[in-house]
Amino acid sequence: MPNTIKFFILSLIILCNSTVFSQTADQRYIFFFHNKFVEENDLNTPHPEYGKAEYNEILESFRKDNFIVFSEKRKKNTNASDYAEKVVKQIKTLLKKGVSPNKITVIGTSKGGYIAQYVSTYLANPDVNFVFIGCFRDVDIEEIPDINFCGNILTIYEKSDIYGVSAIRRKETSKLKINHFKQIELNTNLKHGFLYKALDEWIVPCKKWANGNYELN
Repeated sequence: MPNTIKFFILSLIILCNSTVFSQTADQRYIFFFHNKFVEENDLNTPHPEYGKAEYNEILESFRKDNFIVFSEKRKKNTNASDYAEKVVKQIKTLLKKGVSPNKITVIGTSKGGYIAQYVSTYLANPDVNFVFIGCFRDVDIEEIPDINFCGNILTIYEKSDIYGVSAIRRKETSKLKINHFKQIELNTNLKHGFLYKALDEWIVPCKKWANGNYELN
């Protein structure tokens, strides 16, 4: 098992067995999954079109708002479905420890968003929060038919990004329960590069959703 995954799981075990855990019933948790470029490159390597991926800055933004964040730089060629199954086990550990499902939010950008969609499908808990960012195309309905949205679902996509469009078709074809569903179309003109940056345009709605503000007001 790679050291990064060991650390990820160890952090969860420490959290679930800490005395602090039992005393913070209002604590909220975020599982964040980055995009494919971060998976395949060093964090200091800039994308030729989109520049540096601000992975650490994104995590820090969530932590500054007092979320406990679980995330790691995945190994290259990570299988999205297999990875999602591991995460589902980790979330179920939190739930067994008494964390309310609506205090848990799973957020993913691009490939990380597909991992988050698989987590939604496999966990099948309608009270857990999910944010899928720049990670749906109409062809997904035919090419990835095994994904079914379940939970409180927020999708965020950029108007200039060909890799992310409205996911209403996935909502309509999903067979599991969706308690809340909302979409945001951004107009940053950054194409797929919008999710490389720690932009308030998408991070602020994520925080609102994770805090149970499903109207995003």
